[in-house]
Parts: sequence; C-alpha cells; structure tokens
Amino acid sequence: MRRSAAITLLVSALLALAGCKSPCRELSERLCDCREQFERDECVQQVANREKSVEPTDEQLATCEQRLETCNIDPDDRKTCDILLTDEGKAACGLAR
Repeated sequence: MRRSAAITLLVSALLALAGCKSPCRELSERLCDCREQFERDECVQQVANREKSVEPTDEQLATCEQRLETCNIDPDDRKTCDILLTDEGKAACGLAR
C-alpha cells in the first residue's frame, strides 16, 4: 500500500514539474493570446517547439520575468491587446528594441 502511494506521489510531482513553463514561454504565449483564434493554437505550438530547441540564458529569463510583470494582456479581454499598438505597450511586452 505504501509503495503504491509513493509511486502516485512521485508521478504527481513529475507531472507538476513537466507543467512548469519558463517566463519566456509564458510571455510568448501571452502574446499568442492576441492572435486570432485560428492562429492562436499554431502560435502556441511554435512557441513550444522553439523552447525545445533554444534554451534561454539566465539573463534572458530575468528579462522575460520583468516583462511578465509589465505586459498586461488578459486572454479573456481582447481589448487589452491594443497595448501592443503603442510604443509603451511594445516596450512593456518586450517587443521594442
């Protein structure tokens, strides 16, 4: 009985870790939310594929973390995507150079 519980706990922990996303992936997916519905799934898939082939540096991860705090896009409110039409919004979401 204990062995079964331990295995269940281990599998749950591994699944939880597998579900963790990097700040850069979260930011990219947030930007995908501003795409039209028919483009959104493909955008998210491209982000996932890119993440598998490119590992961001610690500096890039820190930058993405900062942008997550300033890029205020709500997937349930498409009007928040209008922020990307402004220079300030582009900078807040990491799209400005």
